[in-house]
Amino acid sequence: MKTVKYIFLILATLTLKSCGIYGFSQPTTIVADTFQVNRFENSSLLFEPGLDLLFQNTLQDLIQDQTNYNLVSSGADLIYEGEITDYRISPTTATSENTAAQNRLTISVKVRFYNKNNEEDDIDQTFSFFYDYAGSSQLIGSEKATAHEEIFDRITQDIINATLAKW
Repeated sequence: MKTVKYIFLILATLTLKSCGIYGFSQPTTIVADTFQVNRFENSSLLFEPGLDLLFQNTLQDLIQDQTNYNLVSSGADLIYEGEITDYRISPTTATSENTAAQNRLTISVKVRFYNKNNEEDDIDQTFSFFYDYAGSSQLIGSEKATAHEEIFDRITQDIINATLAKW
């Protein structure tokens, strides 16, 4: 019985010790006090009025909610700019009558991020997400608003992760 205790103790010690090189670490912080979000032009072929302002506000709100950076209109340490490059509705599945059973709204946003305090953090990247809806329905009114909100929530979180969450 004593031998079993020693073997268990040795195995437990080795297991815990071998995990020593791994661990949870905090993300490194970006040294900055201010940020600005410039207007994101809507250059997609299928133009949706007001989409640029909605995206800008969604990104600003998320950064303010998740960081201590102050929003300024110019001269910021961190700058976000870019354009909405794609706004597309396409069928994803079809019925036996060759009609769309399900449609997908896809929005893509090209983002240029600049960190004036560390140019190594700068990125130029496209982010995209989608919203699926029934092929028999029209994407209008509250469903369109819901689609835009879900897509922009995901895209802006991806942007924050890519620019500010430095693991």
